[in-house]
Amino acid sequence: MAATLSTPTAGSARPTERERPRGLFRRRAGEHDKAGPVAYLLLAVAAVISLFPLYWTFVAASNTGERVAQSPPPMVPGGQLWTNVSTAWEQAEMGTALLNSTVVAGCVALSTVLFSTLAGFAFAKLRFRGRNALLTLVVATMTVPPQLSVIPLYRIITELDWGNHLQSVILPSLVAAFGVFFMRQFLSEALPFELIEAARVDGAHSLRIIWHVVFPVARPAMAVLGMLVFVQSWNDFFWPFVVLTQQNPTVQVALSAIGGGSGHDINQAVVMTGALVGTLPLLLIFAVLGKHIVGGITSGAVKS
Repeated sequence: MAATLSTPTAGSARPTERERPRGLFRRRAGEHDKAGPVAYLLLAVAAVISLFPLYWTFVAASNTGERVAQSPPPMVPGGQLWTNVSTAWEQAEMGTALLNSTVVAGCVALSTVLFSTLAGFAFAKLRFRGRNALLTLVVATMTVPPQLSVIPLYRIITELDWGNHLQSVILPSLVAAFGVFFMRQFLSEALPFELIEAARVDGAHSLRIIWHVVFPVARPAMAVLGMLVFVQSWNDFFWPFVVLTQQNPTVQVALSAIGGGSGHDINQAVVMTGALVGTLPLLLIFAVLGKHIVGGITSGAVKS
């Protein structure tokens, strides 16, 4: 019996490699998505746009104030970087400011991550009366402008005689409503009730469950929240400017004294140098911890 050759019908025909549409990503059967040239081009453009402000800050910091004020401004680095760094260091207490900002941002980040994780776990997995009402109240506080609390906070700080001390900046920011809501949303999905019940059956008390169950599960979200809070606290200007002085400043308060003069007399090169010095610690921290944070996010997103 002669074998018959079957020709593929229109519905079962598979497109060849040339017939397949070319988009941002390419994928063959059994392979993961691969970025095409258009995707690489868009990523390159986005990277250039994102890095250009940092590059311009470095260019301005390495030129003289007169050169920066020219039109068109310089687009290549100059040779005045260390001179401008020395000038900025003399005009403001940059060494003290960097140390103070590290202490403030570190304490605020650690306390916010700790308290937000505990509160988020309570709102997500514990059953108690008034839970939804309290969560609504916490979220509602995010709609209140922070400027409304400046006068009451300042009066409290004055009564406690904490003016020009770092605790006046740290204590009002020990926990944030956004952090509580962020951790609550994460733990609601990532932490199953069965895991908590299994720990209770094994005889674990609440503190042991939090340390051995909640914290390991919440580690990716805690890393992200810590990075966000650290950057926000480092860049905070308004409240530290109210309660601190130039003798004991944070970085942002110290930058307000750099440049000298007023109006057109401000040396923009020195100002940009101070901004560059204040930004470098954040870039260093992200360069060291960014890979671990991204790795924690991706590992936490994979479900078996």
